[in-house]
Amino acid sequence: MRGATSAKWVAGAVIVAMAATACSTGSNDAGGKGGSITVVLGEPQHRLIGQDTAESEGSEVMNAVFSGLVKYDIKTNEPKLDVAESIESTDSKTWTIKVKDGFTFHNGEKVDAQSFVRAWNWGANQENVAEAMPFFAKIEGSEELAPGKDKKPTAKELKGLKVVDEKTFTVTLKEPFSQFKTMLGYNAFFPLPKAFESMDSKKFGEHPIGNGPFQMDGDWEHNKQIKVKRFDKYPAEGRAKLAGVTFKIYDNMDTAYNDLRADNIQIVDKLPISAMATVSQEFGDRYIYKPESAVGYIGLPLETNPEAFGKLEIRQAISMAIDRDTLTKTIFNGTRKPADDFISPIIPGYRKGALGEVGQYNPTKAKELFEKAGGVPGNKIELGYNADGGHKEWIEAVANQLKANLGIEVTAKPYAKFGDMLDDLGAAKYKGAFRMAWSMDYPAAENYLRPVFSKVAIEQGSNYGHYRNDEFEKVMAEADKATDAAEGLKLYQKADDIIIRDLPYIPVFTYMSSAAYSKSVKNVEVDAQGQMDLANVERN
Repeated sequence: MRGATSAKWVAGAVIVAMAATACSTGSNDAGGKGGSITVVLGEPQHRLIGQDTAESEGSEVMNAVFSGLVKYDIKTNEPKLDVAESIESTDSKTWTIKVKDGFTFHNGEKVDAQSFVRAWNWGANQENVAEAMPFFAKIEGSEELAPGKDKKPTAKELKGLKVVDEKTFTVTLKEPFSQFKTMLGYNAFFPLPKAFESMDSKKFGEHPIGNGPFQMDGDWEHNKQIKVKRFDKYPAEGRAKLAGVTFKIYDNMDTAYNDLRADNIQIVDKLPISAMATVSQEFGDRYIYKPESAVGYIGLPLETNPEAFGKLEIRQAISMAIDRDTLTKTIFNGTRKPADDFISPIIPGYRKGALGEVGQYNPTKAKELFEKAGGVPGNKIELGYNADGGHKEWIEAVANQLKANLGIEVTAKPYAKFGDMLDDLGAAKYKGAFRMAWSMDYPAAENYLRPVFSKVAIEQGSNYGHYRNDEFEKVMAEADKATDAAEGLKLYQKADDIIIRDLPYIPVFTYMSSAAYSKSVKNVEVDAQGQMDLANVERN
C-alpha cells in the first residue's frame, strides 16, 4: 500500500506520518457507554473512499469506517470471511460471492451484492482517478474502463461483474488468479452505498458513508482531526466497544509521544526514534513489539535519472555501501531488522538471505563497483525523505555511509509531507534517490512485486522508479495462472529473483510493530500492516 500502498506505501519511520496539536480525553465520554479515546494519525493523502485510499493514513480510517468481504486474522494474517458469506471458485477464474445478511451502511441502506459491484465499477473507471484502480485490472472488461492515457472509457461497467440476486454476484477474471480471495480484504474492494451515486466523490470523501463498526462524527477536519463514533447497528459480534475515536493529526512524532506519556492521547501505533531506547521500560506490557509486514527501501528513479542510477553496478554499489546491521541497531535500537529479500519475513514466499551478496555490507567491493561503473554525474546524489515521518536520523546515517564508502557528496532533501514527496515522484519531477516503504495490501508474495515493480503500476500504481522488465511481467503472468498454490509461489519467487538481480530499489530493513498505549485503555492490538484494531479497544 502506498502513501504508505494499501498496504500501501507507508509514511513514517515506523510507518506513519503524524501532525500538530493534542487534545485531552477523559475516561468517559458524553457520547455514550464505552468512553472515547484519541489516537495518532497523519494527514490522509486522498479522498476517504476505499478505492482511492492506497496509503497508510487513509487506510487507518477506512478500516474503522468500512468492512470488507474478507478480513485478516490479527495474529496469523489468514484471510477470513467478514461481510462475505462465501467466496468460491472451481477454476480460480470465475468466482461466486455471497453477501451475509445483517450489514447495513451508516445511512440505513442494506449492504448487498450491488454495493460491491457499484464500488468496483467506480474504482475501475479511469475518469474517477482512483488510486487503487490497478487492483481491478484482473477483471474482465477493465481495459474498457481504463484504456490508458489520452483515451476515453468505452464502457461504464466491468463486464466481468454480474449481480445474480440481492446477495450474490459473480466475478470473472481475465486469467485464473489463485490469490483473488486473499486480495479481497484490501480496502480497494470495500462497498459503496447507493447514496454515493448522487454525491460528488470529493464531498463523499470528506464524510464517507461506510458499513464498518464506526461512523463519521462530523467532517474530516484537514490537518487537525477526524472523528468517528460507534455504529450501534453493526452486527453484535464485531460491534465497537468504544463510544468514539478521534484520529488526531500530527506532523511531529515526538509531540505525539509526549502527549501519550501525558495521557492526552491513548494510542501511538508508530513511535518516534527518540523513544526507542526507553519505551519498553516506561510502558512495560503496554509496549507492543512484533514483526510487521513493511519493508523499507531506498528507491531509485531509473527513468527520470538514468545517468545516475541506470547502471546496475551503481545500484549494487549503493546497496553494498549501506551497513544495515549498524543502522538497525544504533538508529532504531533493534526495532528494525536488516532486509534480505523484497518480500517480508512474515509472508509465505520469503527466503532468508535471498538478496545474497548485494544485501551484505562490503564497502571495499562497493567502491570497486562504483568506480568501475564510472560513478555518478558530478559525484553527488540527493536522497529525499518525508520529514513528517521521523526519517531524518536514518536517512542522514545512510547519507554518511555513502559518503564514507563511495566517496560521493550526498545531500538529504526533506519534504514537509509524505504526500508532497509522492506527488513529485508520481509526476516524475524528482530525480534523486528517495526513502520508501511498502506494507502489504493483503498477505501474499505477489503483493510485494506487482504493485511496486510492474509496468501497469507506473501510471496506475506505485512504481515510482519506473522500472520495466518484460521477463518479470512474463513470470508474474505465469504465477497468476498457476492453479496449484505451491507452484504459483515458486513462480512468484522466480519473479522476486528478477527484481533482486535488477535491484530497482534497495531493501534496507524490515519493520517491527512499535506501538504503545496509556493505562487508560486495554485490549490494544496492532495488525501486520501496523494498524490498530480499534473495534476491540476498551477504556479502563
